[in-house]
Amino acid sequence: MSLDEQTNSTVISEYKERTLRSAALAATAREVFPSGITHDSRYMRPYTIYVDQGKASRKWDVDGNEYVDYFGGHGALLLGHCHPQVTAAIQDAVVDGTQFAASTTRELRWGEQVKKMVPSIERVRFTASGTEATHLALRLARAHTGKSKLVRFKTYFHGWHDHMTSGYTSHFDGSPTAGVVDAIAESVILLPPNDLPAVTELLASRDDVAAVIIEPTGASFGRVPIAEGFLEGLRAATEKAGVLLIFDEVISGFRCAPGGAQSVYGIRPDLTTLAKILAGGLPGGAVGGRADIMERLDFFAAEEKGFEKIQHPGTFNANPVSAAAGLTALEIIAATNACENANAYGAELRDRLNNLFKAVGSPFAAYGTFSSFQIFLNVEKRAIDPTDFDPFSVPYQELKAAPRELVDRLRMALMIYGVDIGGWPGGLISAAHNADDMSHTLTAFEKALARLENEPGL
Repeated sequence: MSLDEQTNSTVISEYKERTLRSAALAATAREVFPSGITHDSRYMRPYTIYVDQGKASRKWDVDGNEYVDYFGGHGALLLGHCHPQVTAAIQDAVVDGTQFAASTTRELRWGEQVKKMVPSIERVRFTASGTEATHLALRLARAHTGKSKLVRFKTYFHGWHDHMTSGYTSHFDGSPTAGVVDAIAESVILLPPNDLPAVTELLASRDDVAAVIIEPTGASFGRVPIAEGFLEGLRAATEKAGVLLIFDEVISGFRCAPGGAQSVYGIRPDLTTLAKILAGGLPGGAVGGRADIMERLDFFAAEEKGFEKIQHPGTFNANPVSAAAGLTALEIIAATNACENANAYGAELRDRLNNLFKAVGSPFAAYGTFSSFQIFLNVEKRAIDPTDFDPFSVPYQELKAAPRELVDRLRMALMIYGVDIGGWPGGLISAAHNADDMSHTLTAFEKALARLENEPGL
């Protein structure tokens, strides 16, 4: 179906009627950006909404429609939109200046706060994004160990640089994706999620592995969850083999708890990558960890010990405005129950969604961890009880299955009733979500599910 083709879907028709200005902007954007978007996850047919304002747990599109927001700034907004203290810190920083090409007091305080909150981080280096953070972590691991291979797990996303593209949504055989050279893809070893014997056997059988990287809450913040005992086993196996363990906490950092997922699970990685919440809703990332690994970035250490320093420039590393936002957000998170409140909301929402799914006879189920919810779409039409759904009872391929037409129709139906979720599908919760949001969300799901029953082609 072309983007502008007529459809007999009442959901699509009503969505179009409610979003006329977004439609016009999307048509213009297709002449400016590939697919008319600037981030793959914003792709939706016939088009995505355009949003110009957000406050706390809500956002408003250019047509004036209000949404309870579970996209959550791609996970960056644990404190919600426009937290007053974070906003004030940004405004103060902008007045002082946005780029000095010099060190700043704000970046130093920001780095000190990261170290204070995440004890495994003995030294930290800021980057401009999470993708840059995982890329730098990999380079640090190779330089420190003198080894070349990286072990990753299928379905995990660690940014879009060349080492991380295969095995996320395609190319599960490890072959290179479009634009990636064979040699880079061959330097990455893909293993099934939660397969500890495979990791142990691999690390025991070869001596060229520099690091293993994993999101400690599971792929896509728990869409493919972590099996009990897997992280502990992984830490033991890597230590035994002399292989570095990298925790990708780009999403989970400062979200699961002030000290990240590693503080909840009590596991100390060698390196940690951070972004999103780290910069208080502005661009920014970081890699941190053991001082003896991080010294590969250190001019003094390289000169003293005679190794080649890793070069790491970056115009917007520790940008002063991001530093101001990040420092303020982290101080709030450290001093309040923001993480605990968001996690509690997530647990309640998952339970109440499952009760709703069961009551209306929906084939879906909600699951997840911490401040998230994942929607199991049940593409194989399994007979399940949503209130007793165990994500480990189905293959991980089914957990990740998200047929484009079904997901888009579900999202549009929810948006008609004032709720915006992520397209995986699921949602990320902020500390600003409240009882009114909960009630509104459940009502929207109930109405959306009723609409989908009569949708053609689903």
